[in-house]
Amino acid sequence: MTVTPCRNKWPGTLTDRERFTRQMHWQSVDRCFNMEFGYWNENFSMWDIFVDNGIKNNAEADVFFNFDRIANVGGNIWMSPGFTPKVIEERPNSLIKLDASGLIVEVPKDGHDTIPHYLGASIVTPEDWKREKELRFRRDDPARKVDVAAIRARHPATRDYPLGVHCGSMIGRIRDMLTFEGIAYALYDYPDMLEDMVETACALVEDYLDQVLGHIDFDYASGWEDICFKSGPIITLDFFNQVVVPRYRRIGKKLHQHGIDLWYTDCDGDVRPLLPGFLDAGINCLFPFEVNSCCHAGELLDLYAGQLRIMGGVDKMALGQGPNAIRAYLDSLAPYVARGGYIPFCDHRCPPNVKPADYLFYLDLKEKMFGMK
Repeated sequence: MTVTPCRNKWPGTLTDRERFTRQMHWQSVDRCFNMEFGYWNENFSMWDIFVDNGIKNNAEADVFFNFDRIANVGGNIWMSPGFTPKVIEERPNSLIKLDASGLIVEVPKDGHDTIPHYLGASIVTPEDWKREKELRFRRDDPARKVDVAAIRARHPATRDYPLGVHCGSMIGRIRDMLTFEGIAYALYDYPDMLEDMVETACALVEDYLDQVLGHIDFDYASGWEDICFKSGPIITLDFFNQVVVPRYRRIGKKLHQHGIDLWYTDCDGDVRPLLPGFLDAGINCLFPFEVNSCCHAGELLDLYAGQLRIMGGVDKMALGQGPNAIRAYLDSLAPYVARGGYIPFCDHRCPPNVKPADYLFYLDLKEKMFGMK
């Protein structure tokens, strides 16, 4: 499908690549980098602006709103092959399924978008892990080989947009594989097993980076964790600092050897207890920074001035409260946009309770405040 933008791209004198790199290094720019993180699936069936224009996913929405371009590439750095999904039981209003991570989950039969009810995991004990590691986490799996030429053809060195290299997850995917309850028990019952899982995750990322770094010109690195609640991390700080952070350092060393000094991780919840470890290991940017589970972005940008960057941090609750709340929230972020090291956008996927008219007001106001003067 060919998407026709509904608005002009913000004017500028720099390329998207130049602008992103300079803004995230506290250097002068023509205007703010303009991006958003996307929308709930329901938005594509509930917002008339999407329905009327045939916009069905986030990639199409990015083109539709004519945002600045940013891209990211990743490799086969986790379970390979995954479990074969199958339906185990059909209930009146739900299905019991085995998913690709080996979890037994209950999901709504009507297919509406929600977090599954986790009933069990295929990996619980060290014996389970030994079996599945040999089957699904082989470092010599031919499927892990990267087609570098294809990536270079798709993202040439002459491109005008920033390109990131995805560095995976050291603990979040393990949580997904074990369930929250499972990882909580494993921390105490099987700490050696859990550390071996972290080491395996790190080694798979290192193998991938060894194939691409030095062959593709990356502008930043990315990662994903989602290992915090509103009340703080789901793992102990001792385990994080003693087991996870050293693996981050190994990855960070490889990135720095190839000139990559910007590394964000996508971690929702209250990340403040983890921040010293992140920064020590080289993770120096938070994304998409959910405000209501942590704090105003400015609080951490002030506390870690010159060290920390943030991408996101526009309170989605304010977007749902209409123009006055939107204006007030963007006003509170303006000093940090001006300082640099901060790119404002909705602090996760924009939910469907935000009215399309208010969302367009938000986009217009962002351009008026942060576009080229």
